[in-house]
Amino acid sequence: MEKVELLAPAGSFQALKGAIHAGADAIYLGGQQFGARAYAENFSKEEICQGIRFAHVFGRKIYLTVNTLVKEKELDLMYDFLLPFYECGLDGVIVQDLGVLRLIRDSFPDLSLHASTQMSLTGYRGVSLLQKEGVSRIVPAREISLEEIKRIKECTGIEIESFIHGAMCYCYSGQCLFSSILGGRSGNRGRCAQPCRLPYRIEGGKECYPLSMKDMCTLEILPELIEAGIDSFKIEGRMKRPEYAAGVTAIYRKYIDLYYENPEGYLIDPKDKKMLSSLYIRSSVGDGYYHRRNGKEMITLDSPAYSVTDTGLLKSIEDEYLSAKLTIPVRAAIALKAGCNAKLSLECEQAYAEVSGEIVQEALKQPLPEAKIISQIKKSGNSPFEIREVKVDCTGEVFMPVSALNELRRQALAAMESELIKARGLAYENRHGVMPQKTDIVGEPPKSKWKLHATVLTKQQLFAAIHMQIERIYIDYRLLIEEGLAAIAELIQAELFQAEIFQANKADRQEFFIAAPYVSRAETEEYLVKIKQAVESGIFQGVLIRNFESLGYFEDCFLPEQLVLDAGIYIWNRESIRFFEGRVSGYCLPVECNAGEWKGLLSASNGDLEQSTLVYGRLPMMITAGCISKTEGTCRKASGIIMMKDRYEKFFPVYHDCVSCYNVIYNSVPLSLHRMFHDGMRPMCCRMDFTVENGEETAKIIEFFRRLVSGERCEPVYKQYTTGHYKRGVD
Repeated sequence: MEKVELLAPAGSFQALKGAIHAGADAIYLGGQQFGARAYAENFSKEEICQGIRFAHVFGRKIYLTVNTLVKEKELDLMYDFLLPFYECGLDGVIVQDLGVLRLIRDSFPDLSLHASTQMSLTGYRGVSLLQKEGVSRIVPAREISLEEIKRIKECTGIEIESFIHGAMCYCYSGQCLFSSILGGRSGNRGRCAQPCRLPYRIEGGKECYPLSMKDMCTLEILPELIEAGIDSFKIEGRMKRPEYAAGVTAIYRKYIDLYYENPEGYLIDPKDKKMLSSLYIRSSVGDGYYHRRNGKEMITLDSPAYSVTDTGLLKSIEDEYLSAKLTIPVRAAIALKAGCNAKLSLECEQAYAEVSGEIVQEALKQPLPEAKIISQIKKSGNSPFEIREVKVDCTGEVFMPVSALNELRRQALAAMESELIKARGLAYENRHGVMPQKTDIVGEPPKSKWKLHATVLTKQQLFAAIHMQIERIYIDYRLLIEEGLAAIAELIQAELFQAEIFQANKADRQEFFIAAPYVSRAETEEYLVKIKQAVESGIFQGVLIRNFESLGYFEDCFLPEQLVLDAGIYIWNRESIRFFEGRVSGYCLPVECNAGEWKGLLSASNGDLEQSTLVYGRLPMMITAGCISKTEGTCRKASGIIMMKDRYEKFFPVYHDCVSCYNVIYNSVPLSLHRMFHDGMRPMCCRMDFTVENGEETAKIIEFFRRLVSGERCEPVYKQYTTGHYKRGVD
């Protein structure tokens, strides 16, 4: 059985060396652009290239994080950013943005593509979709169970990289807008301000920390994770100190090796558990979602603060892994013969290297002493080698300048590094990037009549949208599941007849789409089947897709014109538009981009995809496996909305979907882009999302936007709202 890879974080070169010294098989790190830890120390270009070579000498790998969403204007910088690392032998790149995925696949064909946990992959269908696009490894959503991971592995055979230790996000990674909307610091751009670690009140209860997850520690269940077929064990913590990276790596290295040596005798020393709890970890830990869906026991309700770190432990880790030099012992042999080129060879168990230097001179006065030769050759400096013995073959009395001996040694050490990297199968000497071709900007699509679309959560909102003659209505899948297809169909037709807008001509009818779940998991697959049946019945014309698992399922069932992407499947640049051409009929402009960036996207489109923009609605700031109601103490078993209040007395509606068992935390005020209608922005469709509004409020808001579409200048029918990122965007 091949051992599982132990993957450690590095926020600095010292952390990289310490983690390798402590036994990491691979390191993931970020450069000074495009990484999801913008506030980490991160690596310069020179440090990354140096780190790749250092790691390869020891037979370890380096993965670069390019796991942020990339704006159109930034995309052209990606090739030059990655090229030096590709040529230096970078082993893999961790990606969130689908446009970046396409660019890397086409420009750097020998580079392994790893799908980031930011993609929120929850099942084998979404994974298969990405596999076809060149992804060789995935980091699944941290929320899925061990059984779901096994199923993905069995169905796809793809490499799986899973977290085993460190801090946990409350939201499905990549689906969090909390920090972005409230403070302008986007988690999708590596700048999360962690509002989940702040206090809130649930339904008027006492102040607590309901969104603060316990840190993960899987030492107890490590054998299960190994037996599940996971390929890489990932330690969280690129923003933590080098002592953390080295210390945690050392403990997990110990127990991974112990398991492979004696699976039946796997026991944990309490001292090691105490050591882990003393290294930048919160006051209590859990083993994450591997064996549970959610629960109060997963939350640090009383305090999200870190435990006191043992300074003595930090010093011992520094002495053992950070200060002490990690070296490979080698033997040297030098041959010096007057009139011939000096020769120096280095040898270890894995490799051999030999170089030639200057011509050796005959000594006229003082011959070169053997002790001096040995002394100079043993000076390995900052190289990863320790020259433990030097064999000198010196014919006659010879002389060679010390500078020439030093140069000979430097050449030999460099050659030994190269030979050792080759011997470990990590040499990539003939890599050449393929310069991406610049796609011509099509220009802004021709202006046409605005269409009004709406998403609805309740029957009252649905009735209002029908009566207000909304062109397309996205009905939340929950209504279909709870009411049944026949009942929903009857309701729709009854309302259409009552509103006297049921036309025989299909082209003139209102369109009805099903808004699929925000999260699709193995146990909720039956709901995708029911959505499929609903569309096949002819009552519904298509599906609003909100995750890759749903896309992978419905892509095999329906034509592209029946599929539309919601804003949570991100399209930030021209290459991500190209990714979806021929797959879907439309997408929603990203809510974190500003008006100027939207115009860039509209110009980059060739018209195959219909663009819509959210002009009204409470933005979903978190999609969570955790359940606020359950954390409060009650599993309500019926979908609905409860309120969460922050320290500024703002109320956030939390929709608990008890059909698929997830929460949606909405913003305290709705987004309203009513001013957009006079700014020259021309997306094809304007969408209103209704959540807490009753039927009357829904009708009034629709009427307000219909007046705007017709060219009127009027004021909103609601008092509080935000314009989101329409003007500011995110850094």
